[in-house]
Amino acid sequence: MKKMILSLLLVTTTVFGQYSIAPGGAQPADLAPGFDAMLEKTGTKLLKAGKEVGEIWFRAALPAPVKSSEPNISMGMVPHGTLLAVVKFDTIHADRRGQQVKPGTYTMRYSYFPENGDHQGAAPQRDFMLLTPVKMDKDAAATPNFETIVDWSRKASGTPHPCVFSFWKEDLKNFKPDTLEQQGEHDFVLMHKLGGTPISLILVGKAEG
Repeated sequence: MKKMILSLLLVTTTVFGQYSIAPGGAQPADLAPGFDAMLEKTGTKLLKAGKEVGEIWFRAALPAPVKSSEPNISMGMVPHGTLLAVVKFDTIHADRRGQQVKPGTYTMRYSYFPENGDHQGAAPQRDFMLLTPVKMDKDAAATPNFETIVDWSRKASGTPHPCVFSFWKEDLKNFKPDTLEQQGEHDFVLMHKLGGTPISLILVGKAEG
């Protein structure tokens, strides 16, 4: 019985600890001109069982804040469609809907899901980063509207639904800079300062229900 309990504990530890982060390297070479100046010079690597599966480069500074009347968003000072990060996956990844993302480089732009009843329970806040293949996204300073960015992001997911990664402005009392923390059974949350603003991003996860 003791051996069985010990085996279960070891399996649990392996599953919970399978993802980690490490300091990354230079920006991807396939970005269009102008993106390099907006991004941090080095990224953050995502590892699974010690093997690199991807890397993310966050925006170094956010644009001038704007006022928003949108409810239930934590990053309302950021204009819709703003470039927030670039991510490169070396292996097939998935968003929290379980949609597969092919290996490659993608931009991550700010959006929020509409309040139409279709996304109840998706997250406490409406903030998301939507992925777009870099070959489609050529203007780092662009702020595409909702319809445009959703259409772009469908090219990343290969489905009628955009490829989405949930994130939020983190409370400083909970913020642990440059850490990857498991929250719940499935989600691995990366904490980082995005242009000086503390955020949490579900980099690996699975939506419940």
